Amino acid sequence: MSLISIRELRKIIHPHYILNLLLASSYVVLKTVRPLCSFAFGNCTLDHRELEIMVYTAIVVIFRTRKQGAVNLLPYFETACMLAKMGNVVLYFYSDPVFGVVFIVCCLFHLLLIPEPSYKGPENISYLRSADFEQEIEKDKKVVWIIEMYAPWNPSCIDFASTFSELSATYALPNLKFGKVDLSRSPEIGTKFKINTSPLTKQLPTLISFVDGKEKERRPLVAPNGKVIPFSFTFENIVSTFDLNNIHKDCKQRSQSKENSKGHQKSE
Repeated sequence: MSLISIRELRKIIHPHYILNLLLASSYVVLKTVRPLCSFAFGNCTLDHRELEIMVYTAIVVIFRTRKQGAVNLLPYFETACMLAKMGNVVLYFYSDPVFGVVFIVCCLFHLLLIPEPSYKGPENISYLRSADFEQEIEKDKKVVWIIEMYAPWNPSCIDFASTFSELSATYALPNLKFGKVDLSRSPEIGTKFKINTSPLTKQLPTLISFVDGKEKERRPLVAPNGKVIPFSFTFENIVSTFDLNNIHKDCKQRSQSKENSKGHQKSE
């Protein structure tokens, strides 16, 4: 399943991300593209030292993003741009300290005036704790639950929050509910569902669907050898893996049938 989706690409077309990319690539552009290079630096060639810094920065970007374990494209993009800008700071100061100061000021203005956009749309989520978790899941077994097990300090959970909110706003019904369980407040639930909540865990977030009061599907999966199988928590991947379109259709039909039967009973 692809990490990159049309939905993610549309999010990147935002002034914050566009300017971030421009800042991250600014030194290479200003140093190699005519007439910008002639005006800014007086020459249009990269010396051996500059090439070394760029190669080292590229290596750091590759290794850092590979180890990040993010759930979608944007965190990788932001991390790559941040590391590239750090490399640019070194390059600008190497060329001229004044350029380095100006670049840092531009980065600060970017962060302050055009911050990273956050999800501000609707959501339909129930926040559950250990005291009421099992009661809610088993209270009405005709209700399908999609539960996110998360920890508020975990970067992957933070990245996934907006996607889960969008899913709840799109698919939630009276008999198709979305819930979240904070495992830092309810560790016994994490233990029950065998979810590792250590700082180095690869199991957060964990998404579980409950049908008829029992677990039906979960991601990420854990292999028999204990290794966590990576899963890309994009909107499209979750809809496909958990079959949300068909579940939503079935739940909607059952809900309408129930309302129609109540209407007939009242008319009688």
